Amino acid sequence: MCELRTGDRRGAPGGDPVGNPLHRLQAPGGAGLSEPAPRVADVRVGSSTDALTPVSGAQRSLAARGQQWLGLAAIALAALGGDQLTKHIVSSHLSLDSERHVLGPLSIHHVQNSGIAFGLFASATPVVTALTAVAVGWMLLFFARSGARHPILPVALGLLIGGSASNLIDRLRLGHVTDFIDLRFWPAFNLADSFIVLGVLVLLAALLLPQRAQARPRAVPESPRS
Repeated sequence: MCELRTGDRRGAPGGDPVGNPLHRLQAPGGAGLSEPAPRVADVRVGSSTDALTPVSGAQRSLAARGQQWLGLAAIALAALGGDQLTKHIVSSHLSLDSERHVLGPLSIHHVQNSGIAFGLFASATPVVTALTAVAVGWMLLFFARSGARHPILPVALGLLIGGSASNLIDRLRLGHVTDFIDLRFWPAFNLADSFIVLGVLVLLAALLLPQRAQARPRAVPESPRS
């Protein structure tokens, strides 16, 4: 006969229960192995996130850094300098309303414009000047907070800021801007206007292309057959 032993009447020993040892192990950073690690949102141009919403510390910093600022300054200064140089050459060699034919529909026609690009709103110079100054300030603020969102942003905003600032300088200094590129079928314009349009197109491409890439379904590789 086997000897029957009486149960331990003192109860279970004190302390924490053993439990499942896997729940006590932790992954690096303090997250349990049984719990999924938190995902850090990667916010880029073209996402549904508001571009001006402050980014938390857990997310990748989107603020412009030194490299982005240098790129923006180089593009903006090149656009501003090129526009001012061509305006000076035209004003020095062509009298007002003079014209020189270049090729086909293209001619150099020295005209003055007190409105915005392509001769629009010519009678609202103070309003145009104020709106241009506000637009340049807003673009600088946007770049300061979101300059690292996309590598093309320094180029796009550099063209926009350089072209806008060059025309703004002319309006503040002269009360008008000098236009000289005449294509016959379109109002005369200058390099600053071209830089502004090009900057808008580049910015739209940066905004729309990531959305198309995300919406495009990814091909699932087929598993090899045995």
